[in-house]
Amino acid sequence: MNTTKLCFIGAGFHAATNIYPAAVEAKADIQAIATRSLERSAAALQRFGSSGTPYGDYRAMLQNEACDGVVVVAQPGDQPSLVLDCIRAGKNVYVDKPLGWNAAEALELAEAAEEAGVVLMVGFMKRYAPVYQKLKALIEDGSLGSARSFQMKFAVDSTPFCKDEEQFIKLAAIHMVDLIRYLFGEAVQVSGMSGSSGEYISQSLSIKFASGVVGSLYFSGMSAWSRESESVLVTFDQGFAHADELNSLTIHRAYSGSSLPWQSLEEQDTVLTPSASAMSGGLRDLYLRGFVGEMEHFMNCCRKAQAPLSSGRDNVQTMELCGLILSALA
Repeated sequence: MNTTKLCFIGAGFHAATNIYPAAVEAKADIQAIATRSLERSAAALQRFGSSGTPYGDYRAMLQNEACDGVVVVAQPGDQPSLVLDCIRAGKNVYVDKPLGWNAAEALELAEAAEEAGVVLMVGFMKRYAPVYQKLKALIEDGSLGSARSFQMKFAVDSTPFCKDEEQFIKLAAIHMVDLIRYLFGEAVQVSGMSGSSGEYISQSLSIKFASGVVGSLYFSGMSAWSRESESVLVTFDQGFAHADELNSLTIHRAYSGSSLPWQSLEEQDTVLTPSASAMSGGLRDLYLRGFVGEMEHFMNCCRKAQAPLSSGRDNVQTMELCGLILSALA
């Protein structure tokens, strides 16, 4: 397989902790890095074992480097202009969420990428997390019948970087908002209540999808949740599935025998978990959270010139749902 050559814009904490290591694990060739500091770019290349070229100006990198794709991980307010410059330079682009602060901004970038004929992928890594990919397969294969309803929980200490409900939805909970679209399709009705106060977020939402699936969302952005937590429980016609904390999927198939299940040990659950091993070398989290999977997907889309699962066009609908949720909470 040919090596996929990637250039990077940005080398902050998130990029250095998650994106670069995931790209290295996905066997990407880090060809160049651009930050606002030439020295910082050089240090990032050295840290991740690359002999590539450092830049203090991303525009020079876009002009000089012939690569398969550019990975943009910058401040949310800077990303639209950075992505647009990459598109104008004819580069395939992966960009961390959010791309655009609303659906209108997202649409402009999606259309620009389509007009230029380049790949545009938004970093919704939960779509590539193994637990949610297996849950998605259960929904699609019909082995438990049709999905009917769900409960979703997402709780995190977002107080350092989200100061109001809009920032919380678009910077933190957006991953879960995108995930329910990935699992169930497009929403047709949203209602909600808020108990938030400034950066202390407390939200309860109910959503109905065009598929007929209905569900509830519990979102909390509080310092109380120093231990980040998430789960998705889906009820089907013939059973349920519970994805818990990204590392466990419990699948229950409804009992269909002739005797009463409470009379003996008849109920059965299948529990899928990853192994715990020092052999992971600390990479386990990057796989389970979906970072390696999304990098592999982006690289494959660049090689094949095909639209990503979380494309710029698909991102428009995620931003639209964020808007619907905020309107329901107002």
